[in-house]
Amino acid sequence: MLDGLVWLAEHFIGMFQQGGQVFTSLVTGIVPLLIILLTGVNALVVLIGTERIERVGEWAARDGLIFYPIRYLVFPVLAVFFLTNPMAYTMGRFLPEKYKPAFYDAAVSYVHPPLGIFPHINPGELFVWLGIATGIETLGLSVVPLAVRYLLIGMVVIFIRGIVTERITAIMWAREGTKTAAAATA
Repeated sequence: MLDGLVWLAEHFIGMFQQGGQVFTSLVTGIVPLLIILLTGVNALVVLIGTERIERVGEWAARDGLIFYPIRYLVFPVLAVFFLTNPMAYTMGRFLPEKYKPAFYDAAVSYVHPPLGIFPHINPGELFVWLGIATGIETLGLSVVPLAVRYLLIGMVVIFIRGIVTERITAIMWAREGTKTAAAATA
């Protein structure tokens, strides 16, 4: 009984000691990196100009298949990179209503894939990437190839999701319009 209490006490305080070590590593490792990255990205936005970034959104709002990659690949990637999570979603304001759900789907789906290379994008969820990276490093492997693949596959996924969500939205709104028109004539 006494041994059990001793074991419990040691492990109880050990849990907090481990938490303190993790906290210290974050304060001396990732926090300064994130502060420097956020400062750099904000400086880049100022140098490029907010108006220029917003004009990309207006350009992406044009109709036609040729604008799909702009609307669901380039625009969400730029929004997520420059504005980070959750501000990136506000760039949808430059799109017509019919494209907003698909843009949001693409943007929200891209806040995780670039974390291995650009942790400033979504620092609140960085623990997910750090857990994966720790496992890879434990195996003695570099995390860079995985980070690059994750980023690129994320781009493919958001492009597909944007197109699919645009189609689904159009179908649902068409059905809703049909129901509304039928109800108005009845």
